[in-house]
Amino acid sequence: MMDDQKLMEAVIAEFEALTHIPRPSGHERAVSDYLKKRFGDLGCAVTQDAHNNIVADLPATPGKEHAPLTILQGHMDMVCVAAPGVLYDPVHDPIKMVRTEEFIRAEGTSLGGDDGIGVAEIIAAFQYAEEHGPLRAIVTVDEEVGMTGAQKLDAAHLADAKYLINCDSEDYHIMTVGSAGSVNLDFSRVLSRRESELPAYRIAVEGLCGGHSGERIGDGRGNAIRTLALALQALEDHRKIEIVSFTGGTARNAIPPTAEAIIRTAIGEREMVNILVAEERRFHALYGAADPAMKFSLHAVEDAGKVIGEAEQHDLIALLTLLRTGVHDMSRLHAGKVETSANLGVLHMDDMAAAVQFFPRSSVNERLDEIVRAARTMAERMGFTLLVGAQSPAWREREDSVLAKMMGEVYAAQNGGAQMTIESIHAGLETSWHAAKNPDLDMVSIGVTTTGIHTPEERVDVTTIVPEAKLMMETLRRIARKKA
Repeated sequence: MMDDQKLMEAVIAEFEALTHIPRPSGHERAVSDYLKKRFGDLGCAVTQDAHNNIVADLPATPGKEHAPLTILQGHMDMVCVAAPGVLYDPVHDPIKMVRTEEFIRAEGTSLGGDDGIGVAEIIAAFQYAEEHGPLRAIVTVDEEVGMTGAQKLDAAHLADAKYLINCDSEDYHIMTVGSAGSVNLDFSRVLSRRESELPAYRIAVEGLCGGHSGERIGDGRGNAIRTLALALQALEDHRKIEIVSFTGGTARNAIPPTAEAIIRTAIGEREMVNILVAEERRFHALYGAADPAMKFSLHAVEDAGKVIGEAEQHDLIALLTLLRTGVHDMSRLHAGKVETSANLGVLHMDDMAAAVQFFPRSSVNERLDEIVRAARTMAERMGFTLLVGAQSPAWREREDSVLAKMMGEVYAAQNGGAQMTIESIHAGLETSWHAAKNPDLDMVSIGVTTTGIHTPEERVDVTTIVPEAKLMMETLRRIARKKA
């Protein structure tokens, strides 16, 4: 194997070449053409499909032709953002790479280390792995927006492979062996409006932390929309209320930190304060450790507008309180890891209709199926229309993974016996789509350590480039000594 410095320079050279090619999601033709030629120059048989995905096959080293086929996989697109005041056209402007002894970064923009450094490692492995069986590189488009490249990839490119190493993770010391699937559930209902003479009030829930519904869902944080729905239910149990409006949240995959409603009611202001204080106490008993700053606010409102129908109001509150948010099940394989969750992400209401965005995730596809069934029942019983989006499949961890065991052994040998962290993540990866097309694929996801992804502060840790390359190439050597 070549010495460490030459290997370092080879990987960085491949990465820098990619930075010269603008490649935002949806504009990958130029980088796809480049990769087609680059892999062809390495002696690969290359297919560029109708979606600009690249599939490149490299023959085995002599004597290893009967080893199992291994796929190295990454994506060619990147998230393009610039720091305030930086002029940057992501469709036409290349990345200005800056290299130091410790990091690679970009000048004023995101770097594209996700997943450019992964693709560079794949190209280097194709060049410098000294012993390997048949290899296939698959580099997809549009991972950052909709994973449409992985979705539309011909299953035939996966059917004959035994192993797949995805190179799109963010920490050299962590091996990912599973990821969550998800499905968009959208509830909607037409509203009627009528006049009301009752006094009007604005009630808001504030101070919650919110956060990403994959990364932070296991922290025990409250959901502002459901919290306010429960408070309105408590008020309604006390005396009649009438809803003018009820809104909250900004994205289905973000835990909403705020929500507000305008209601009309004959309940006295002091009585409402007492009920809301009791609801605050109940909230803090459940979520106070994670969301200690939560509070309700109450203010009188002038010219509030018309209220929605009584039956519509009852059904809306019922739906919002029955939709189970937060963690549903924890992983049975990894302590402290979430298996199944759901997020009540957005509630929007205008004069004509109410719309609710609900977003479940699970590493077990059958769990998602159950949640969809329950959602259909709730929609039917409460007079809502339910739109079920395309289900993103889960990549379920294999307890008997030969590849994970092998790569863990390689890492330990390279790191003085230290054990690689192995985890399933509560978010989506392209591997989910690969698993759906070939459930027998033995897969892992690894990557060079990268921080600040999708921001102008993105950094690639230079010190992990060579260890990552050696981890991959030594694993390929060990696979080469197996028979298909």
